[in-house]
Amino acid sequence: MTSGKKSILRTTLLVLPAQIVFRAGEGLLPLLLAYWFGRSNAMDVYFFAAAFFGLAGSLVFSAYTDSPLVPILAEERIARPKELPRLLGSVLLHTWAVGGAVAAIVGALALGWFAFRYEGADFTLAAKMVLPFTVYLVAMATRQLFATLLTVRHFFMVQPIALGLGMVVNIGMLATGHAALGVWLVPIAALAGELVATILLATFAIRIAGERFELGFARPPALVAFGRLVANQVGGGAVTRVNPVVDQLMAGFTMVVGAGTMLRYSSDIAMLPTSLLQAALLPVLLAHLSDDYAARDMAKLRRTVVRALVTVCALLVVASLVLYAARAPLLRFVFLRGEMDAEGVDRMIRIMPYHLVGLPGFGALLVLARAHIAIKNLGIMISMGLLNAGANLVFNVVLLKIIGLEGIALATSFVHTVVPIVFWYRLEARLREEPA
Repeated sequence: MTSGKKSILRTTLLVLPAQIVFRAGEGLLPLLLAYWFGRSNAMDVYFFAAAFFGLAGSLVFSAYTDSPLVPILAEERIARPKELPRLLGSVLLHTWAVGGAVAAIVGALALGWFAFRYEGADFTLAAKMVLPFTVYLVAMATRQLFATLLTVRHFFMVQPIALGLGMVVNIGMLATGHAALGVWLVPIAALAGELVATILLATFAIRIAGERFELGFARPPALVAFGRLVANQVGGGAVTRVNPVVDQLMAGFTMVVGAGTMLRYSSDIAMLPTSLLQAALLPVLLAHLSDDYAARDMAKLRRTVVRALVTVCALLVVASLVLYAARAPLLRFVFLRGEMDAEGVDRMIRIMPYHLVGLPGFGALLVLARAHIAIKNLGIMISMGLLNAGANLVFNVVLLKIIGLEGIALATSFVHTVVPIVFWYRLEARLREEPA
């Protein structure tokens, strides 16, 4: 396809407007949640439940988040194109079977944990969230599978459009029903939006991109290789996803009302530039790096990674400085309305700089993670996940004692500085082992 021959920069610039237009709702959602629900025990329950399912759900959906399926399919399209329908059909059925079983187990574990952690109205709310969150995991895994297939084919414009329309459904449901149903509606609306995005992506993949699926539980060698790589990726992702849960627990120790909510909202605004980065650049980068690896052009792959690191870090340094300078009027404008109080916004203004310290490092981490995925070097992901989670826990404990709630944000920034350094050295070591 000619679209596959476009440079990474050109493709990213073409995709970026669609990402800005159709994914604006993703950045708008936390602001609307703050407007409709403010900071409260109910919102803390929601954010903790979301963090719990984010941790456990990594066992379901991280398989297709910047997936090792991309480099595998890049190689299969060159070596065994006639086997692709059987491979794709098997991947889809395994996603539903394994994903559904894991999601059910996660839901049961969540209900037990919520019974231990909460009581009264808080437990009732948490329990009501279990079913929509559980179904959401399977829907997300399916949506990300079809998005991955389109990424391999270099159809980068479709996913932001589908996600944008899904977000319209999500926000529309919240706008019309938040007063009647309260915080319980948040995961239900998210599920509805996810289903809409999934249907749109699947329709495009089958009808326009021409992907064919021979449904069955066949186990071709590519599927076995994918399963092995996914096991490593999921292990590392699951360990890393402990961090939001730990952060929320640490926030609870401060005994500040709405501490977890303020920490999450300030982080959402601080990390907004990286959400556009992940949406516009990184899928394109992963597809091109996977093509380079399939062609065994290691010199080109390394040059691309270095250019991406320099560009991303420079852009995020500028973005962090702009956000730091504008944080007070920005946060007051977007949050100081509805149910959110002035004291809560002022605390978020104080927290946000500690998030911004780690913004360039987080960008570097995202780039280097895609490089390791492209070369199928996922055996390191569990050890990297342990490094990530262990450093976060240590920094949290130390900095929470020193500077309180702001220390939790700074701990995350320190982690985002340490991890990419280790990622880089391990990438260099792996590339030296590859034939030129």
